[in-house]
Amino acid sequence: MKALLALAAPFFLAFSSFPANAGRPNIVFLLADDLGFADCGFNGGTQIKTPHLDKLAGAGTVFDAFYVQPVCSPTRAALMTGRYPMRHGLQVGVITPGAPFGLPLEERTLPDALREAGYRTVICGKWHLGEFEKAYLPNQRGFDHAYGHYFGALDYFTHTRNGVVDWYRNGERLDEQGYTTHLVAREAVKVVEEHDGKTPLFLYIPFNAVHSPFQVPEAYMAPYEDLPAPRRRLAGMLAALDEAVGRIVAAVEEKGLRENTLFIFSSDNGGPSPGRVTDNSPLRGGKGGLYEGGVRVCAFATWDGNIPAGKRLKEPLHMVDWFPTLVRQAEGSLVPEKQKLPLDGRDLWPTLVGGKPTPHEEILLNTTPSGGAIRVGDWKLKLHLQRNLEEVELFNLETDLGEAQNLADANRERVRDLRARYDRWAAQAVSPRNKEKP
Repeated sequence: MKALLALAAPFFLAFSSFPANAGRPNIVFLLADDLGFADCGFNGGTQIKTPHLDKLAGAGTVFDAFYVQPVCSPTRAALMTGRYPMRHGLQVGVITPGAPFGLPLEERTLPDALREAGYRTVICGKWHLGEFEKAYLPNQRGFDHAYGHYFGALDYFTHTRNGVVDWYRNGERLDEQGYTTHLVAREAVKVVEEHDGKTPLFLYIPFNAVHSPFQVPEAYMAPYEDLPAPRRRLAGMLAALDEAVGRIVAAVEEKGLRENTLFIFSSDNGGPSPGRVTDNSPLRGGKGGLYEGGVRVCAFATWDGNIPAGKRLKEPLHMVDWFPTLVRQAEGSLVPEKQKLPLDGRDLWPTLVGGKPTPHEEILLNTTPSGGAIRVGDWKLKLHLQRNLEEVELFNLETDLGEAQNLADANRERVRDLRARYDRWAAQAVSPRNKEKP
């Protein structure tokens, strides 16, 4: 498969030229939690003001068809490994406190690869890839410095989940006061301010915002009194996140690092409760599902002088693509001696900066025992499998982005082709660590 070819070092390193500005970039990867596709202004939102995100997105390229997993732990696994979560057994649900599993230890992580390339690696925010043994914690998975929490659904003020404090710095539990979005931003700003400016920096900032519980200081909700209660709280949370991003970008600029910093922003999955809490328009569905509203998210990349500004990229790409792309930009190694497990991600740089087509012939959106989905060109096949029942849906995303018309019956040959492609991926999946609900 072409994914395996990406491991061939000579081919990979010659695939595209390095950026115009000399030197390896600092990488600031900003990950929002449960953000709706159209919640931000840069992606068409009009209800919530996101000036800092809009400005940063305007200086770079917005992804119109960027895919992730339906929920958060799998998306984080995809980013950290460049491999679809069905290879980790993480394709179903999320990792919960006390779960006796996490991201498998044989996986080479993105911070592992970047640290090998000479980067300082830092995480500020939500890990969500295992903590039942010390070996699964961020400091043991490639991060030099780790601050934040291990799980989702965290109380934003008490930093507890189910009455237990989930707030750490380098494995040591912290008793800190403050709103988590503010604390994550404060730590990230401190990391930037104390950075030596010589060692390249990988700063991964996975916010817990705007995930439930919907909590935010009252001042952030004041401009949104006309919105219904659930939406008003989310608006305040997003406003606080936007402010945090502005603080981090300002710190990078004040340190004199803006010119050689690559900023990446994405949500980890589509927004939950679309229409009531989040805005996924014009997409169908939301978090947890395989319609576009669950797996197609708002995202952009900005690097002044290297990534085109004010552009929207329509080519479909996936979170797994950032692993090989960032390792390559860091001048790291993807030779088989280092990257022992085959990647599903492809170098997206020629598509992002060179106008090339997507490097994917097909993108697996997920595969589980009860079904999954795959995109091939403009076509998407979605399967629901339960006992002896099989529901097949086929959509043309070019003409029907809202997935309103099932074209399966009128395109049976195409269904057979996409189903054969899907089945090849499904045959490679390991059993899910979480069990699906019937």
